[in-house]
Amino acid sequence: MSSNDDNSMKFSSTRRKLLMGMAALPAVPALSSMNFFSTPAMAQAPATAAINTTGLAVTDTEVTVGILHSVTGTMAISETGSVQAEKLAIEQINAMGGVLGRKIKYVQEDGASDWPTFAEKAKKLLVQDKVAAIMGCWTSASRKAVLPVVEQYNGMLYYPTFYEGLEQSKNVIYTGQEATQQILAGLDWVAKEKKAKSFYLIGSDYIWPRTSMKIARKHIEGHLGGKVSGEEYFPLGHTQFNSVINKIKLTKPDVIYAAVVGGSNVAFYKQLKAAGIDLSKQTMLTISVTEDEIDGIGGENIAGAYACMKYFQSLDNPNNKEFVAAFKKMWGEKTVIGDVTQAAYLGPWLWKMTVEKAGSFDVDKIAAASAGIEFTKAPEGYVKIHENHHLWSKARVGQAQLDGQFKVVFETPELIQPDPFPKGYQ
Repeated sequence: MSSNDDNSMKFSSTRRKLLMGMAALPAVPALSSMNFFSTPAMAQAPATAAINTTGLAVTDTEVTVGILHSVTGTMAISETGSVQAEKLAIEQINAMGGVLGRKIKYVQEDGASDWPTFAEKAKKLLVQDKVAAIMGCWTSASRKAVLPVVEQYNGMLYYPTFYEGLEQSKNVIYTGQEATQQILAGLDWVAKEKKAKSFYLIGSDYIWPRTSMKIARKHIEGHLGGKVSGEEYFPLGHTQFNSVINKIKLTKPDVIYAAVVGGSNVAFYKQLKAAGIDLSKQTMLTISVTEDEIDGIGGENIAGAYACMKYFQSLDNPNNKEFVAAFKKMWGEKTVIGDVTQAAYLGPWLWKMTVEKAGSFDVDKIAAASAGIEFTKAPEGYVKIHENHHLWSKARVGQAQLDGQFKVVFETPELIQPDPFPKGYQ
């Protein structure tokens, strides 16, 4: 897919249409004015030879980055928002004058919900297009496929999804939560607030849900004194959940703990409702459903369920209000914004600030300069890059509403330090 030539049409359809065969990301208009940030006076741009010593796609006027997400296949329902957020951030950065005096150009590729395709497209972006950074991936399977490629060709990946942790790379900035910031915090909350003792674990069948549930089981049994009543996994794209729903009805767990991803969520939650499971009475805690997925699920099918994330569109702070307004201006009033979408938005901004701190587009210099980078205008409130390349963040629990939004019912008082290798959970 080519770069910035999609600025002629207005986004007008919701992610529900992706489930009915939408095959490509819609186009986006150029923003005629952008007041999200004030535009500083621009100093003379530094010489290209001084800030690009490794042959990246940097000219005297432009720098090229890659966008790599699934806009087709079962993961499109989740990943489309990430593409939209990254394009918004790029548009805003360019309106401010760009990065080191250079406007950002992007080359977009479709991972197509297929992990080998992600690896192939990442190699193309780094070797052929020579992009200065990649904003991309969603599932851990796609990240694991791309990781050896970005390490081999010394690229820089900004990865936006909450994930299982147990990984750290010089070549990756993890802008979503790792396990201690989401899984442990959410389980602690539900055990305390709902007096939960029994949990039924259900997830999609790949590395993130399986590793996440392994961590969850250890915490439930080893720290909360609870029990796991059942544990089941289903292939990505799976749509028949009646068997496991019957098991849930028989075991009557205090909590259904879910990490079902992508389009499978639509079938899962509709079938739960059809089976008579009322999520306002049966506690459901998901770590995989955001506003993006509810746009396809339908608020009426998930109202009452809880989700543990670091961001919800309903957050009431000035940064988020400006972000939501800018997002809807660019992509349409009916669009929604989920946790990963917001984390994807952080990627271009964190990269910009790190490049400017390093005074270079060279990946080694960016990797070395990343620790300590702060983004005070983050929609979630505030973020800072830890030396392990993860972000300090808060954990929040929201309850799904009929309108597809979440009502925030819990927030950690302080930022949680990222710990991708927690002792006792590996």
